[in-house]
Amino acid sequence: MDKLLYVAMSGAKETLRAQAANNHNLANASTTGFKADLSAFQSRAVTGPGYASRVYATDQTVGWDHSAGPTEQTGNPLDVAIRGSGFIAVQDSNGKEAYTRAGDLHVDSAGQLLTATGLPVLGDSGPISVPPSTTLTIGADGTISLVPLGQAPKTGANVARIKLVNPPLDTVQRSPDGLFRTRSGTPAEADASIVLNTGALESSNVDLASCMVNMIELSRRFDLQVKAMHTAEEDGAASSKLLQSSG
Repeated sequence: MDKLLYVAMSGAKETLRAQAANNHNLANASTTGFKADLSAFQSRAVTGPGYASRVYATDQTVGWDHSAGPTEQTGNPLDVAIRGSGFIAVQDSNGKEAYTRAGDLHVDSAGQLLTATGLPVLGDSGPISVPPSTTLTIGADGTISLVPLGQAPKTGANVARIKLVNPPLDTVQRSPDGLFRTRSGTPAEADASIVLNTGALESSNVDLASCMVNMIELSRRFDLQVKAMHTAEEDGAASSKLLQSSG
């Protein structure tokens, strides 16, 4: 009975882990620029003395879905969405360079260009600051143009350019904070070929229908494994009763 109990117990544990990853995707179905986690079950042999007769299941996150989410027009001049592959460079909470696909930007009271989560957006020379202006626009190449406060439209000027990068995806990893970073920790080079859609945002690429179906399947699988544990318990009790009666 111990083999049945062990396999069922480990399966239930890993199913809960898979359910957590699926629920994480569901929770971020409306998060701008979010990329869905990918997870998969694997069978692993139990190591140790004796015959290699026991196998248990493990669930691991095997990466993230690289596909772009749908683009939604917002009309906000500070909203940007990347066409195709690439990332927007930002400064993380530790002052290091990181990357995001979320282009819902704004300017704070100090004139800093920030993401919706308050991270400074990086340009060629570090965090971008803009002077007071009457209009502020972002071009398809990431160039920030403005008309200074109190000036005529013809006095418009370019003040900075957002750093856009496109490193090979196999050199990029996603961190627990949702930001992307190079595996080596070295900042990626700016890529002038990246094009932005202005006045638009990239939505999450989470497939809601698939997530809901997966949630139901994982729930049924968990119930089955719990039932197997109850069966192991009942069989063990029946075996003990038979041994006692035969004695």
